[in-house]
Amino acid sequence: MKLKIGTLVLISLFALNSCKTKSTSENTIKTNIREVVKSPETILVDVRIPEQYAEETAKGAVNIPLAELQNNIDTLKGKKVVVFCNKGIQADEAIEILQKNGVEVYDGTTLKNVKAIQQEK
Repeated sequence: MKLKIGTLVLISLFALNSCKTKSTSENTIKTNIREVVKSPETILVDVRIPEQYAEETAKGAVNIPLAELQNNIDTLKGKKVVVFCNKGIQADEAIEILQKNGVEVYDGTTLKNVKAIQQEK
């Protein structure tokens, strides 16, 4: 079965618009994370292991390793929390745990990302 050129054009346009919408929402999230990271009311949580935290972390960040996060939920409830790690994988898991427990949580993704935001003027 042959597809007509018009059908291919429509499919291409739909695919491009789908990507465009996602990109716009990602940019909005990035803009919001900048404001949240820089807010003095926000708690920055480094979910990496203590050894990594001791080597380097973001200014003002506290260390709550992912393995201990569930035991520290009560200390984070009612606060804005930004979580981050090395590559964003543990941060994603932390977000899931915190959201399930009613914590207002934001994805800082990586230490590098959070530090870059902190250094912006």
